[in-house]
Amino acid sequence: MILHLFSYGAFFMTVALTYAVICLGLNVQWGQTGLFNVGVSGFVGVGAYVSALLTTPHSPDHLGGFGLPILVGWAGGGLAAGLATLFVGGLTLRLRADYLAIATFGFAVVVQLCLLNLQPITGGPFGIAFIPRPFGGSAHDPLLFGALNLAVMLVVVLLLYLALERLGRSPWGRVLRAIREDETAALALGKNARRFRLQAFAIGGAIMGLGGAAQAHFIGFITPDNYLPMLTFQVWVMLIVGGSGNNRGAILGAVVVWGLWAISASIIAALVPAEQQARAASLQIVMIGVALCAILLLRPRGILGEVTIVSRHILGVRAAPTTLE
Repeated sequence: MILHLFSYGAFFMTVALTYAVICLGLNVQWGQTGLFNVGVSGFVGVGAYVSALLTTPHSPDHLGGFGLPILVGWAGGGLAAGLATLFVGGLTLRLRADYLAIATFGFAVVVQLCLLNLQPITGGPFGIAFIPRPFGGSAHDPLLFGALNLAVMLVVVLLLYLALERLGRSPWGRVLRAIREDETAALALGKNARRFRLQAFAIGGAIMGLGGAAQAHFIGFITPDNYLPMLTFQVWVMLIVGGSGNNRGAILGAVVVWGLWAISASIIAALVPAEQQARAASLQIVMIGVALCAILLLRPRGILGEVTIVSRHILGVRAAPTTLE
């Protein structure tokens, strides 16, 4: 019994940490720069499928058969998602707020439809199976397999966290926050706001692609249904609950919300008859919504909210004290 609990705990935390990677990417875009990306599922899907196609064995059902190492697949997935984000950002970053949200949502829908209909490339509705899993040779021992995969994801999240913290404290990161808080002041100081936003958008998209690739390899099987708008909703809730603008909050929010998602699924499975569970699954969204409202009533800035900084101070310019509302 104890071994089963440890095995499930490792599985739970590994999945949660793949979401934490995706959430860190969204935090670069929204938390640090204020870019309202509602196409998260599209960029995650690009990373997952590219990594799967690069690493899977030959199959008559889809493109691929390259059999490359998993690390190459992860790098390729992140790079592909970053390039896709750069392309979309180059076309849409002149838009603001809800207009940018509509454009990125449209991209996510296009990606999902392409994954569903380009069957010779993506496998269509049947998806891609036999995706190599890290330490797949240990799969016969669930506890060891789960522990090794969890260790890999802990290292990935730690390295990513340290890199993003360093970037956030660098002049580049301070300019991003200045643009988010007062773009007019940043432009007056000679900062190219569009270039910085595009860089942050592409870096965030690449991180999302990396998270999607890691998730695909841990699960071992993907279909277009994995990258519906519900994924975007989940990641946004994770960031808001954890604390937008705070990398530790992004990681914590991923673990907390994934825990709520798993607990709500268990409650539905225990209380709802088997023939009604497919219909009752929508109650998960209701439960997550109620939990989100409760958390935000208690912690309006999230569990670990960001400390507000005046943009002129961020840029290193001496100015009279400014009152923050």
